[in-house]
Amino acid sequence: MLKASKTFLAVDFGAATLKVAEMAPSDGGGLRLIRYGMKALGLAGSQDAVREGVIKKALAELLAEGGFGSKDVNLCAPGFQVFSKFVKLPPVDTSKVRQIIQYEAQQNVPFPLPETAWDYQILGNSPSGELEVLLVAIKSDIVEKQIFGSGEASGLRMQTVDASIGALANAFRYNYGDVEGCSVLIDVGAKTSNVLLFEGAKYYARSVNVGANAITQEFATESKLRFDDAEKFKLSDGFVSLGGAYEEPDNPKVAAVSKVARNVLTRLHLQVAQTVQFYRTQQGGGAPVRVYLCGGGSLMPYAAQFFEEKLSLPVEFFNPFRNNIQVDPSIDVSKLEGLAPQFGELVGLGLRNVAQCPMELNLMPAASLARQEFNSKKPFLIAAAYAAVVGVFAVGWFYSKVADVRREGSSKIDEQLQPLQSTMSQLEAAEGRLKKVTEDATQTGRWIEDRLIWSQIVSQFGVILKSTESESRARLGVPVGIWIDSLLSTEPSKDAAQEEESTEGSGANFYRMDPILARRYGLIPRGPAGEGGEGGAEGGESKPKAKALANSTNEIAIINLTLKAVNINAKANGEIAYAVEKAMKACPLFDEKETQLAGTLEQLADNASSFSFPLKVKLKRPIKL
Repeated sequence: MLKASKTFLAVDFGAATLKVAEMAPSDGGGLRLIRYGMKALGLAGSQDAVREGVIKKALAELLAEGGFGSKDVNLCAPGFQVFSKFVKLPPVDTSKVRQIIQYEAQQNVPFPLPETAWDYQILGNSPSGELEVLLVAIKSDIVEKQIFGSGEASGLRMQTVDASIGALANAFRYNYGDVEGCSVLIDVGAKTSNVLLFEGAKYYARSVNVGANAITQEFATESKLRFDDAEKFKLSDGFVSLGGAYEEPDNPKVAAVSKVARNVLTRLHLQVAQTVQFYRTQQGGGAPVRVYLCGGGSLMPYAAQFFEEKLSLPVEFFNPFRNNIQVDPSIDVSKLEGLAPQFGELVGLGLRNVAQCPMELNLMPAASLARQEFNSKKPFLIAAAYAAVVGVFAVGWFYSKVADVRREGSSKIDEQLQPLQSTMSQLEAAEGRLKKVTEDATQTGRWIEDRLIWSQIVSQFGVILKSTESESRARLGVPVGIWIDSLLSTEPSKDAAQEEESTEGSGANFYRMDPILARRYGLIPRGPAGEGGEGGAEGGESKPKAKALANSTNEIAIINLTLKAVNINAKANGEIAYAVEKAMKACPLFDEKETQLAGTLEQLADNASSFSFPLKVKLKRPIKL
């Protein structure tokens, strides 16, 4: 939360409409709306290829026409560009939450995580004790080019990049925190729609690929009109066709757009019903008792009656100005009332500056934040550089005088030093010989110690796996078997190409651990699955392969393990993997910070008897070879 004492902007980058509001904190601790502006983006607003240029032009025009005075801004990315997912995590220490959520993000976000701006919100605990988390992500280049690029081109200073479902949730909680039972908020956007459910402290949201642009596009195709002309006709004459027998309008275009609108909203209703069903069966929620509509697509005549008919629930329009939101006297309130259902995201963005919000998401990429901080400091850097140049000239004149004095004294000192230089050279040579002897003796001692350290490490692996099997078996109540499938030790000084060449060569730098030796150290179970067997869960078909570097002057610092375990179910498999990681971190031989799961759990077929997962082990004291 940012406490603000002056006005600020809220900008909603919608798919079809760009909305800007200038706000300020009110005396009562709420918000005051000073002025607002809206600009239609047309079909181009939802097309990635041209959206950047359309937004940049529209924002510049809107700021120039609206008389907005502030430069500090909170932004909202549209639903069709933001990925969101609700995930449940096993109970863990708070210090591990970020690491586990990042692991979940790698599994769920549909684009590479390094190219992503992402954030999460912990929503609470489920009745079973699991941690409920909302994960949101957006491609970094979308924020950089479309959102930040447009804002910086207009001289704005970005503070927060929110997601539409987060801003709407904050606005709803602030205005309707007093309602009881389960409420459904349907945000009908241009390209996508959001379905949000609120019930006490519970919250669930889902974005669906049905929006009001589909009405325009289907009507334009049927009537052979351009998209812009079809959109104007829809807004001026269109409505949602009522169910049952009724007399069609005389104008065939009006009849056509009304039928298309009903068909599209019927598809949206099916998605709403599926979302409510999932919320009740999978999230443990109750049955909805009321529905609120918001978004530009919800303002089409008879949309509220349509959802009342389909959902058999009372429907009303969402009012984001219901609770302690003041409106400046210069604003036409009667006009604002008709537009209010479109202002949910703007009010939610404004609340981030004056209140502690339940959803504190921020999708600002690190590169954008760093660039913005540098730009804010640029005037001070220029002034500092100017002062430094002046200082350099002054200091240079002073030191030129000092240098003359030093040269005279230095020549006298050189005369006295010459007899001592020969003695100093002899001492340095003796010191070098002594240092070499000391280093050789120390290295010899380390080599003697390192002869035993490898067997200690391998034995420790066996102890850790056996203890984890016992602990997991007691916790889960089913047989558990864990074993090492492959083991590769790594030299930091070798690059990937050298290692691959060494592995594929004659084998002079590696050895393969015999299965009998692996069993001796407990790396292969001895009995049935979970109790030790020839092949563990796979009947002896998978034998661990151990490789170690030899005949090298470098160090072994990292050991990469591929572990296998008996397949139980996805949740139990994840708990076993995290239990192994935790036990490895606790071992005094390994570096706790850099010992961690190194990839993803294996994607299993339905009949798979085991699963695998990678683990990187960092030695606290590398082994010198």
